Amino acid sequence: MNFLADKKVNTGRQKELDIAKALAIIFMIFCHAIVFASFSNISISPGFELILNQTVAIIAAPVFMFCMGIGIIFSRHNQYDLLIKRGVELLLIGYFVNIGEQIIPNVLGHMLNMSNTPITLLPLFKVDILIFAGVAFTLIGILKRFNISNEKMLILAIVFSIIGSFVCFVDFNNIFLNYFFGYFIGTILHQCTAFPLFNWFIFPVAGMVYGSYFIRVKDKSQFFKLWPVFLIIP
Repeated sequence: MNFLADKKVNTGRQKELDIAKALAIIFMIFCHAIVFASFSNISISPGFELILNQTVAIIAAPVFMFCMGIGIIFSRHNQYDLLIKRGVELLLIGYFVNIGEQIIPNVLGHMLNMSNTPITLLPLFKVDILIFAGVAFTLIGILKRFNISNEKMLILAIVFSIIGSFVCFVDFNNIFLNYFFGYFIGTILHQCTAFPLFNWFIFPVAGMVYGSYFIRVKDKSQFFKLWPVFLIIP
């Protein structure tokens, strides 16, 4: 790989990563628009919905998380303690978002006699993408604290992914346990978690491994010719 330098040559913002993250966010907006339409009985062209579900919906979140992992490599603040601090901050932001997305609409629905769903604070702890990011950053920080290499993290992430795939959609027959274990594995058809750690941790970690090479690329045109190899990641 003569296009790789022995030290970092790509520093600062990378337009390729900015474009990928921007597209991922736009695609996620489309995904949530489909969900909103289904809940609101808004008809969507079956062909259009099929295309979105089979393309945009599949790649949006993984690409965003993959770029999140690359960003850790490029960041000047990727020391283990700062990653753990960032993880806690993301968790708190995620809970704040859940208040606006889960709690307040349910309360308003009851006030307007538009909802029969019992008012509960449990949806506050639903694992959406920000809470997943918080847990992932925290775990990565802990692993870095013990000098676990990116490659070893990737092996751990693969093991997590295999375990998560076998235990996905488990129901503990206890709502509190479902929410708690939803941080790690899929529980009751995503009612308590959208992004369990075991299934999704592989994306930011794969991004870290990718980023550790990308940051040393002297010739990006040569590097991007390896795109068939990169298909292994998805």
